[in-house]
Amino acid sequence: MTTEKIDGVSVTAQANVYFDGKCVSHNISYPDGTKKSVGVILPATLTFNTGAPEIMEGVGGACEYRLAGSETWVASGPGEQFSVPGNSSFQIRVASAYHYICHFG
Repeated sequence: MTTEKIDGVSVTAQANVYFDGKCVSHNISYPDGTKKSVGVILPATLTFNTGAPEIMEGVGGACEYRLAGSETWVASGPGEQFSVPGNSSFQIRVASAYHYICHFG
């Protein structure tokens, strides 16, 4: 199931802009303190480093990702998720805009 709407949250108005604008996201906070980000990655191949574990949920478009230490690229699209361990990294390649929610663990 693809998340289409998130109710009852606070949104940080200023965007997080990474990789010269290839990735743009906004932080959201739930009343219970849970934090996530929602954003879009434009066509590129990028490497992200993680502090805390993350779950990337696709809500539009598609990507391929490769976790640190893996040789395999895995396709992911709307309604699909992939997990990234904390203190790690992953590569993501996008051919057209990939819309996501990043759930921080």
